Amino acid sequence: MTAAPAIPEHDRRGAIKFIICLGAVSLFADMTYEGAYSILGPYLKELGATAGEVGLIAGLGEMIAASLRYFTGRLADRTKAYWTIALLGYGLNLLVVPLLAIAGTWQAAAVLVVVERTGKALRGPARDVLLSAQTHKVGHGWGFGLHAAMDQTGAVLGPLLMVVTVARIHHFAPAFLRLAFPAALAFVAMVAARLVEPADAKAPKPAVPQELPRVFWWYIAAAGVLACGFADFPLLSFHFQNARLVAPETIPLLYAGAMAVTGATAMLCGKLFDRHGIIVLVIGTFISLASLPLGFLGGPVAIVVGVCCWAVGIGAQDATLRAGIAQVVSMHKRGSAFGAFNGVFGVMWFLGSVVMGQLYQVSLVALVVFGVGLQLAAAVMFLWVRRPLAAAVEAAR
Repeated sequence: MTAAPAIPEHDRRGAIKFIICLGAVSLFADMTYEGAYSILGPYLKELGATAGEVGLIAGLGEMIAASLRYFTGRLADRTKAYWTIALLGYGLNLLVVPLLAIAGTWQAAAVLVVVERTGKALRGPARDVLLSAQTHKVGHGWGFGLHAAMDQTGAVLGPLLMVVTVARIHHFAPAFLRLAFPAALAFVAMVAARLVEPADAKAPKPAVPQELPRVFWWYIAAAGVLACGFADFPLLSFHFQNARLVAPETIPLLYAGAMAVTGATAMLCGKLFDRHGIIVLVIGTFISLASLPLGFLGGPVAIVVGVCCWAVGIGAQDATLRAGIAQVVSMHKRGSAFGAFNGVFGVMWFLGSVVMGQLYQVSLVALVVFGVGLQLAAAVMFLWVRRPLAAAVEAAR
């Protein structure tokens, strides 16, 4: 196996500084979004939505965000306007969340959720290309894992803010107004990230035509099957409240704990991915599928363990899925690659969310069998793609 060229220490330091600053953007952005996400399920129930409607709203938002990323990724590759597209995405994403406080109806809240997800669609591929331009200097797995850990730090702080707020006012709607402050901080961090971006990333070389490797399409097919079998937290939290398993203010606390587990898992899985490859994601998938029987069929203790298993799955996905793409796809095609990946992942997440939302109203056992079966199938697919993926990584060096 050919060894990767050594990276000068000053380049590594510059890359780490940039990854940290871009991670701070995601920290504050996720503090805003995940704070809202942690109470979205019970909030929609408070507004009169059913379990099926909660699953539809959560899945529809992800599907729109994902399907649009296919086009925004191609746009990023064509224009190279990564920063402009990312800034527009963060602006739309972060301004909408506080407006959920005055939604009034679940239909209006659903529209705002979709608009917020549209902002994520704009920023996602462009940000991932900017990030991947630097992660190769420190290891794609470790770089994406560090970014994911900071992202999840915000995902812990946001729900904790919601815990305090909901416990104090005993209503969900006014809590969304508290999220305007971290939204503003995200813009400050974005400016800092732009200022510290290493000079080598600011003037990319002319694009070299290159097709996406065949293994990439098998890879995202496996990721799509995984997404289809992965339960949304709003549906889990809907069940927790519907079954009266925990107090309302405990739900965002559970989510905060899950995000802490996700952050730690992402750092660990990212480091392990650089050494062992996709097998790390397979192990994470086997852990995450336990969240379904524990979360939907268990009691108060079981749901805590189930949420932790769910969080491990998210952490493993955050650290490895994007890193795997960055390993085998040229910099000049990564916008399209990240867009296509997120498109497939989100559409399949939507389909899975809709099915699980409907199954919840029919049979919890059927819901669990559906999700576990698909996650097992995804693990088998990732095992099958392991060798061709390793060969593609070697060929890309």
